[in-house]
Amino acid sequence: MKKSVLLILLFCTSLFTNAQNKINWLSFEDAIELNKKSPKPILIDVYTDWCGYCKKMDLETYSNKVIIDYINNNFYAIKLDGEGKEDITYKGYTFKLKGEGRSKYHELSAALMNGKLSYPTTIFMNEKEQMLQQIPGYLSTKHFEKILAFFNTKAYIDTDWPEFEKNFKSNIK
Repeated sequence: MKKSVLLILLFCTSLFTNAQNKINWLSFEDAIELNKKSPKPILIDVYTDWCGYCKKMDLETYSNKVIIDYINNNFYAIKLDGEGKEDITYKGYTFKLKGEGRSKYHELSAALMNGKLSYPTTIFMNEKEQMLQQIPGYLSTKHFEKILAFFNTKAYIDTDWPEFEKNFKSNIK
């Protein structure tokens, strides 16, 4: 009996620990639905399977404990495949995969990036689902931490980036 209870406790602790060591990525539709019930900013990581810098960002930036905790506590995080095959319905329109071969793209990723397809691209929306910024390219852990704080604290409303960056105190060692 004691062994069974101990095994259950270890299993539950393992599940909790693993959940805290990864970003809680959501589908686009799930994040929008959750945002309707409990609004908060939205972060969208637009990637492709063939993108080397997307993989590097997953391995280095998105695996950092400070980044994981910050995103999980303050954002709805979406992982959006820029060449995904699944239809996504948003604001009454169904976005689909377009093109063939190497020139395929998902309409939603193209719409979010204003047609400038670049991977990875990190997109920030406010809790009202209004576009704040698209940031193309690989983002290092320390730089990304600043960007997350800039949008989460709404500093973008009344502080310019150089001033914010100059006064930012990092939690990454």
